[in-house]
Amino acid sequence: MNDILIECVPNISEGRNLDVINSIVDSARQIEGVKVLGCEPDSDYNRTVITIAGDPASVTKGAYAIILKSLELIDMRSHSGNHPRMGAVDVCPFVPLSDNSMEYCVNSAKELSKLIGIKVPHFFYGNASSSEQRSSLASLRKMEYEGLESRFNGGEWGDEDTRMPDVWSGEWGENEMRFGAVAIGARNVLVAYNVNVNETDAKASKIAGSMIRTSGRLIKRDGKKMRIKGLLNYVQGMGVPLPSSSISQVSMNLQNVSETSMHKAFEAVKSIVNDHGVETCGSELVGLVPLSAMLDSGKWFSSDPENASDEELVESAIEGLGLDHLRKFNPNVSIIEWAIENRGVTDE
Repeated sequence: MNDILIECVPNISEGRNLDVINSIVDSARQIEGVKVLGCEPDSDYNRTVITIAGDPASVTKGAYAIILKSLELIDMRSHSGNHPRMGAVDVCPFVPLSDNSMEYCVNSAKELSKLIGIKVPHFFYGNASSSEQRSSLASLRKMEYEGLESRFNGGEWGDEDTRMPDVWSGEWGENEMRFGAVAIGARNVLVAYNVNVNETDAKASKIAGSMIRTSGRLIKRDGKKMRIKGLLNYVQGMGVPLPSSSISQVSMNLQNVSETSMHKAFEAVKSIVNDHGVETCGSELVGLVPLSAMLDSGKWFSSDPENASDEELVESAIEGLGLDHLRKFNPNVSIIEWAIENRGVTDE
């Protein structure tokens, strides 16, 4: 890998068929210069978060391989899951890991678009978006896959500025029916973080999700609307059931983990659900996390943060956040810097 290091985090709409998932991941692994840092399937969301890293040119080729293989192996006409999505590869963000590498991520998003051409519809979002209105993934993804055909063909849509893809064939054909659309972007490191809640119906989880997310709640009365801001900054969140584990989760994207840390999100959710007579039962990270975020949370939970080593602070974070509750959390694989150092991961 050269001095400029970026990662790409494609989220594919398949979390149950391991043969399909492995084939898609292998398509990127075969690209020279690409390192697969993570692959995390979730059967309830029916979604897998893949993380690859390397120099910009190699990572761009790896992302293209993932999109092509997903077009081949995933048919959105038969897809269902708990997570919002609009395509076989729902979102494909490039993320800077080196200093001053955001411009390389934006360039990779544009280069990936050139490789894709009109094979599948795609939007640019985040730092790669073509306008401020199109920078938000949530605004591009509303109505999800099921609404795309009507949306692209002039059906009901609330905002004309976000209706159409930046690139597509102009016709709703077999590829569009099979794949849907993908949002390709460039963004800073985002931490996908879920707090587990000991309930099956997600009632308290949905309340917590609407209270903590930055967008808050939309109040409607007599044809009028009013939005009440949420508790936390730079947070997307929603409460969802997790039937496979007989619990629910408050599923969050922490878009600026230095502003809203994992432990702040955890304690906020815990406080709210406790007020409704429900307990939390740990939490989970989906994808990779910066070391700084783990150290920050470790300092909150540690009894002696000033004298603790990085490894000790990471252990305090794992224990305090309950990251081992659903599955074993391996910091050597899940912390970006440690994974790149090959502390415990290989491409084999």
